Amino acid sequence: MADNPRWTRRPDGSTWGDFGPDDEKGRLNLLTPEKVLQGIAEVKTGKTFCLSLPLDYPGGAVLSPRRVPPVLRPTMRGDKPNMNYPLRCDDPTATDIVCDDQVILTLQYSTQWDSLAHVGQMFDADGDGHAEDVFYNGYRAGRDIVGPAYYDAKGDMTPCDQPTGARHLGVQNMAETCMQGRGVMIDLEAHHGRSGRVVSYDDLVTIMEKDKIVVESGDFVLFRTGFAEMLLEMKQQPDRDKLFASACALDGRDPRLLQWVTDSGAVALISDNFAVEATPARPCLDDFCATLPLHAHCLFKLGCYLGEMFYLTELADWLRAHGRNRFLFTGPPLRLPGAVGSPATPVATV
Repeated sequence: MADNPRWTRRPDGSTWGDFGPDDEKGRLNLLTPEKVLQGIAEVKTGKTFCLSLPLDYPGGAVLSPRRVPPVLRPTMRGDKPNMNYPLRCDDPTATDIVCDDQVILTLQYSTQWDSLAHVGQMFDADGDGHAEDVFYNGYRAGRDIVGPAYYDAKGDMTPCDQPTGARHLGVQNMAETCMQGRGVMIDLEAHHGRSGRVVSYDDLVTIMEKDKIVVESGDFVLFRTGFAEMLLEMKQQPDRDKLFASACALDGRDPRLLQWVTDSGAVALISDNFAVEATPARPCLDDFCATLPLHAHCLFKLGCYLGEMFYLTELADWLRAHGRNRFLFTGPPLRLPGAVGSPATPVATV
């Protein structure tokens, strides 16, 4: 563990400093050329699968009122929309017809990645008895991840005059690393159906033993629950209660499951459901707790990434039919400096 200019103590069980004092990549450091070659070695047929929902799904703002569908519209040429625009309007000799568009996009509306700047915690990183708002490896809210306002201990807001964005830990780190390597599928739906089961460590180990699944350091681990398939069935009219009552999710309050994540060395946990972990989480027995305990463990402590609402149905069905659970995974986000999350159009090759 290297000396670090941002903190004097780190959370118990965290990897802060293990990859260097200024590390911003977390477990992407485990995604070595050897791991990419292991993923490529899983390609036997050359068949590919798109792992993204259409980015206008789930539909509406039922799953999260802060996240809204994309707005797609043409760019403008003066006061004229640049869609099916005949260049002869500008040059009588031109034969071209041009289409050009733009989008207003909520970056975590549909199939999406959480960067390490997505969720931080209140934690006494300075060892002075007072908790600070910090992110992975001690990067600070308001200095390294800057919003349009500061919030005090009471939640009161003071406007900030600095440019908004993640100056550290943003999604560009993921894009530049390319997010390609060996994927491992764990098919929760095949074992528990659409029961809404909150999956414990014991459940997970049982499934892995039955399906002969081995997860190794540097792997991408994917969980099929059926949530994304139900979204498609609902045709952009999502029934939130049915979705959350039907799809499995990991138990973020299970300490043995969290320890499994630590021991696994997984680069990312990816699911076709809303948050990978069950939301709301089971009640916490301590005085103060993370609302999203798996997010806190992965993003804040370990530098392990989370992918949500990936479309896994066709891939999972094919793998099960062919007695396989490993494949080549490729899933970079947008290379958008400063963003804390990003849509993705991942690909699996088998």
